[in-house]
Amino acid sequence: MSATITAADINKLRQTTGAGMLDCRKALTESNGDFEAAIDWLRKQGQKIAAKRSDREAKEGVILAKTTADHSTGMIVCISCETDFVSKNAEFVAFAQSIMDAAIEHNVQSAGALNEVQINGTKVSEMINDKLAAIGEKIAIKFERVDAAYVASYIHGANRMGVLVGFNKDAVDAGKDVAMQIAAMNPLAIDESSIAPETIAREREIAIEQIKAEGKPAEMAEKIAIGKVNKFFKDNTLLAQAFVKDNSKSVADYLKGVNADLKITEFKRVALG
Repeated sequence: MSATITAADINKLRQTTGAGMLDCRKALTESNGDFEAAIDWLRKQGQKIAAKRSDREAKEGVILAKTTADHSTGMIVCISCETDFVSKNAEFVAFAQSIMDAAIEHNVQSAGALNEVQINGTKVSEMINDKLAAIGEKIAIKFERVDAAYVASYIHGANRMGVLVGFNKDAVDAGKDVAMQIAAMNPLAIDESSIAPETIAREREIAIEQIKAEGKPAEMAEKIAIGKVNKFFKDNTLLAQAFVKDNSKSVADYLKGVNADLKITEFKRVALG
């Protein structure tokens, strides 16, 4: 005998899971009125939705960046979705904030560890799955972490980009300036030594082929390629970039002006789109 499904039962399941009314009705019907089984049914449906939507890009979402009180650790949490309608929803922003806060509270080391963290008795991975079932969009988590003597964090725009920068010592003002530089100029690495040799080799090869295509002799191509590679370093390495607040100096010059011993140890930049 099938159980009687009341409007109150449906509403309770909807409040608990955030799923739609029709989905909640079907979940309770399929589970013969068993509330916990209905929650499991919805989660299973969410997993199926995730599989069906795995080829869809999640270009919208909420990015949050935060440091511990002592600034020794910084974390970025990106909860991505498919539409700006969802990403701008206050409930979705609060959902992302709760995961960010939990990451800091539990000193999370990786995305995998974050998925296992429990918030009010529910794993983050299950919360993501429930949210997916409720809104019907692909949702994904991206996580980054920086540990250093001092970590600065910065969120750019309407939670569309997050930056973390690690320093070898306290850098309150410089931290914000450098984080804004990274947000604006998107460097590949801290300096030339931080760029993979294969990347440098590729840039050199491309430069030589471009110069040869212009009809210049091979010996000249080699010399011009060196200049092009140096330009690549200036454009793409943080310390060599022109400082956005004062283009007459590099970021390295700016840091020397703040403190000769101040060094950048690591940075992370996460952006939507």
